[in-house]
Amino acid sequence: MESSSRAEIETAYALNGYKFAVEEFFPPELKDEVTEVRVEAPDLVEAEMERRPLRETLTLDGKLVILAADHPGRMVTKSGDDPIAMGDRLEYLGRVLRVVACSEVDGVMGTPDIIDDLFIVNYLVRERTGIDFLANRVLIGSMNRGGLAGAAFEMDDTMTAYTVQGIVDRRLDAAKLMVRLDINSYDSAQTLVYAAEAVRECHEYGVPIFVESLPGTFENNKWTAAKDAEALIKIVGVASALGDSTVLTWLKLPYCEGYERVARATTCPILMLGGESRGDPTFTMEEFEKGMRAGGNVRGALVGRNVLFPGNDDPAAVAQAIVAIVHQQATTLEAVRLLSSLRGQQMDALTKRRRGRRSKSR
Repeated sequence: MESSSRAEIETAYALNGYKFAVEEFFPPELKDEVTEVRVEAPDLVEAEMERRPLRETLTLDGKLVILAADHPGRMVTKSGDDPIAMGDRLEYLGRVLRVVACSEVDGVMGTPDIIDDLFIVNYLVRERTGIDFLANRVLIGSMNRGGLAGAAFEMDDTMTAYTVQGIVDRRLDAAKLMVRLDINSYDSAQTLVYAAEAVRECHEYGVPIFVESLPGTFENNKWTAAKDAEALIKIVGVASALGDSTVLTWLKLPYCEGYERVARATTCPILMLGGESRGDPTFTMEEFEKGMRAGGNVRGALVGRNVLFPGNDDPAAVAQAIVAIVHQQATTLEAVRLLSSLRGQQMDALTKRRRGRRSKSR
């Protein structure tokens, strides 16, 4: 299959003045209802977790597209030129909901606050419409968020969000942790210990774990990731060896030139990450198309900012385009054409009513 040329992609990708408006999809009134449930009926979340229909298997076809929604938990709020874009919870949660409720992504990975919000909104929407957008989705709990961005202790990335026991108790489908390796940092070495313990515990409980593995340097309280094949191959060896068993380990790795060499470094399944938002999602789509052809163990994408904040574009349409690349082997050009056809649809998915008004939760 030949890749599309950059000129063809740019010609096909045209916003024509379109700009996604999050409040049209997720109005402030609905956000306030989430707070009302938190105050008036906090037990509802646990009940929703208990009743959620689960997938029988982690994947339906051996591949996954997962939305990453754990950045604010590590004090990462920048997107584009806005240093706090992801700090606006209405904007952030609305975009997460847009993807989960209006595309065929396999699931979402998030911190407890995001996962709880999703369960509350799912309840509110199901009461109105009968639609359960979390049924049979893969929900992944993010674990280590303690290495706050820009902090002196950033490389000591402790487990401050989900525990493995918490993931099991809440009937989530998998765990995720991050290992950033600076070979000159003793704090980075300590994070390896946390990670190994988490992998061991996940195996003990039978919980799949997604290990985000990033080599780089931490200088002047700033992390700089290395995204070349040689550096990634070396950290793949480290991440693949964590714990007592790796039969439930998936790796999350950035795309780079020579990705086929990175894929050859392990037999573990790999999901590609997207990194910082570029504004134009087609560059990420091109990388994912190339990455999916790099090796049989490249099995999809675990991507956040490039889907949630794709410039002025519709997050759900971008997510569906990536689903087409991963699950249907679409080219970037085919995916862009699909994106354009879906942009702006189902904007009333959370607010339409079919069963009358929701009675106040008690």
